[in-house]
Amino acid sequence: MTTSGLTIALDGMGGDHGPETTIGGAEIASIRHPAVRFLIFGDEAVMRPVLDKYPRVAAVSEIVHTPVAIAMDDKPSQALRRGRKTSSMWLAIDAVKTGRAQAALSAGNTGALMAMAKVILKTMPNVERPALAALWPTARGESVVLDLGATIGPDAIQLVQFAVMGEAFARIIFGLERPSVGLLNIGEEEVKGTEQVKEAAQMLREAGLPMQFHGFVEGDDISKGTVDVVVTDGYTGNIALKTAEGTVRLIIEFLREALRSSLMSRIGYIFAQGAFKALSKKLDPRASNGAVFLGLNGLVVKSHGGTDAEGFAYAIDVAIDVAAADLVQKIVADMALLDGFKPSAAQASHSTTEPSEAALS
Repeated sequence: MTTSGLTIALDGMGGDHGPETTIGGAEIASIRHPAVRFLIFGDEAVMRPVLDKYPRVAAVSEIVHTPVAIAMDDKPSQALRRGRKTSSMWLAIDAVKTGRAQAALSAGNTGALMAMAKVILKTMPNVERPALAALWPTARGESVVLDLGATIGPDAIQLVQFAVMGEAFARIIFGLERPSVGLLNIGEEEVKGTEQVKEAAQMLREAGLPMQFHGFVEGDDISKGTVDVVVTDGYTGNIALKTAEGTVRLIIEFLREALRSSLMSRIGYIFAQGAFKALSKKLDPRASNGAVFLGLNGLVVKSHGGTDAEGFAYAIDVAIDVAAADLVQKIVADMALLDGFKPSAAQASHSTTEPSEAALS
C-alpha cells in the first residue's frame, strides 16, 4: 500500500478537546506518514494559532474555514438541520464525496457523523445498513469487531452483509485470504440465540462466501481471538466495547493501587519496570482508536471523542491504511457475491428494523 498522494479530511472541531487534539494528532501522524496531506475543517480563528505550533503538519495542511461545529450532545436530526452543508463535520465528509480527500475522520458526535455520512455518501449496492467496525486487541493479536453502534436491531440479511464487509476489512488489514468469521451469541449451540442470529448463521453456511464461517462465538471469544471477525448488532457491540474499555481502566487502576500499597511493592516495580511498561502499552486503549463506517460509498472513520492527540493519531493511521488499500472497492466486489444468493422465503421476508434516533445519539 502506498500513501503517496493521499489526503485525509479532518473535522478539526470534533471531540471533547477540539483542535488541540485533532491538529496535535495530525502532527504525530505526519511523522509516520510524511507523504499524506490534510484538509482541516473548522473555525480558522480557533485553529490557526494551534496549527502554527505544529510546523510539520502545517506544511502539509490546508484549513477550510467554517464557523459551525456539531456539539457532542446534538441529536442526529438537530445536527442535520443545523450543520447541513455548513459544519466542519459535514464538509469533511463532503470532501470525500467530491474527491478532495480519500477519507474523513472525526472525533465528534457519533450519531451525527453516521447520519451525515449516510446522507452524503449513501450506502453501496447490496448494503441496507452501514456498520461500525474496529480492531479489537486479543490474545492472538487483533480481530475485527462489528457493528459497534451504527445499526440497532439488524435482521438476518443485514447481519450477513456485516459479515461480508467484516471479512473484506480483515483481508485487507490482516492480509488473510479467507478470514474466519463468527456470530456473537449467548452460546455455541445452534438452538441458542435470537431468530435473526440463527437465520444469519444458516445463510452464512449456505452462501459460499470467501470466508471460513466458524459459527457462533461467545463474549469471551472476542478477547481470546477465536475468530478474525466477530459479527454482532450495534446494540450488543457497543455495550461490549464500553464494557471492555471500562474493564481495562479498572485493571490499570488496580495495578497502580497495588504498586503503591507498600515499600516492597514499589521496590518490586523497579525490577519489573520493563514488564509493566509492556503491559501498559498493550492495555492502552488509544492504540485501538479509530472505527470505520463500512458499507458507505466513501471512507469515514470515527475517533473516540475523549481521546488525546496520541489516540487521534492512531485513528489517522487507520484512515490512511483503509484509504491506501482502496477498502470501498474491495467491499463492493465482495458484496457483489451476494447477488446470486437467494435466502429462504422465511429469511427473505424478515422485517427490517430502522435504528432509532436515540440509538444513534
